[in-house]
Amino acid sequence: MTFQGRDLDSTDWQILTELQSDGRLSFNQLGKRVNLSPPAVADRVRRLEEAGVITGYRAEVDPAKAGQPLSAFIQMRCTTGRCLLKTTRAEDFPEVLEIHKLSGNSCSMLRVRVTSMHHLEGLFERLGEHGEMNTHIVLSTEFEGRPVQPPPPGQRQVTRSAGWSTDAG
Repeated sequence: MTFQGRDLDSTDWQILTELQSDGRLSFNQLGKRVNLSPPAVADRVRRLEEAGVITGYRAEVDPAKAGQPLSAFIQMRCTTGRCLLKTTRAEDFPEVLEIHKLSGNSCSMLRVRVTSMHHLEGLFERLGEHGEMNTHIVLSTEFEGRPVQPPPPGQRQVTRSAGWSTDAG
């Protein structure tokens, strides 16, 4: 990955690894873990933030303990003129965590989280107004929140430019 005209180096990746593990580290603590002074690590973090590599900091919440134990994936094939992405707002479906536009037979894949089967059924009814659905209820999740890691050695790196992928290596 390239930022500020250079590839992320091993120190940048160490910083990213540490912050993904604990976003509340002070610059003093982070500097000790990556062998940099607090001002040097603060400068690196600031540059990673300004370049959009680091996009934010957040608390991890256990959905089941917060009252939302069920999740599902929903493939949508929207009806012409009723496209979910064009006719609704995020506020209309607070249960939707992610929407991915797809190629192929389905136009989008939604990841949703709900409080109960009754809640899920009601969500299916509301979403069904937009087209055909193929649903998958999640039984368990193994890698949710997996951190971003450096590409394996020898792997070609790709950067985004104006929405199109370009070979960076």
